[in-house]
Amino acid sequence: MSDPITIYHNPACGTSRNTLALIRNSGAEPEVIEYLKTPPSKAQLQQLLQAMGMGARDLLREKGTPFEELGLGDPKWTDVELIDFIVQHPILMNRPVVVTPLGTRLCRPSEVVLDILPSPQRGAFTKEDGEAVINAQGQRV
Repeated sequence: MSDPITIYHNPACGTSRNTLALIRNSGAEPEVIEYLKTPPSKAQLQQLLQAMGMGARDLLREKGTPFEELGLGDPKWTDVELIDFIVQHPILMNRPVVVTPLGTRLCRPSEVVLDILPSPQRGAFTKEDGEAVINAQGQRV
């Protein structure tokens, strides 16, 4: 049994798809949580933020979300309030977030996941945009 890996994934997001493919390229099959269909609870979000050592504002996504209309750029909002907004509007959560035994990270860019994968890459990997990330020997390029 390999170490459990979880990815909070949006299949419509290229960065999220590349991150998932890098996890699979290490031989792991992660638990894939499509967070728009199955949003994390307030408690789960708090745990993820604590594990990443970041505040709620750092996890907010602006592009393609109700960020502007909700006025979330205003510094008056506390972390607790921002987490409540993410629970109500999961699209506000930036992605992908990956949890492994080695750590929890917001994987933007997708190569960030390489720092927390327990197993090495098993072969070459090229991102969807054609950028080579891993060579045939499984090493970062």
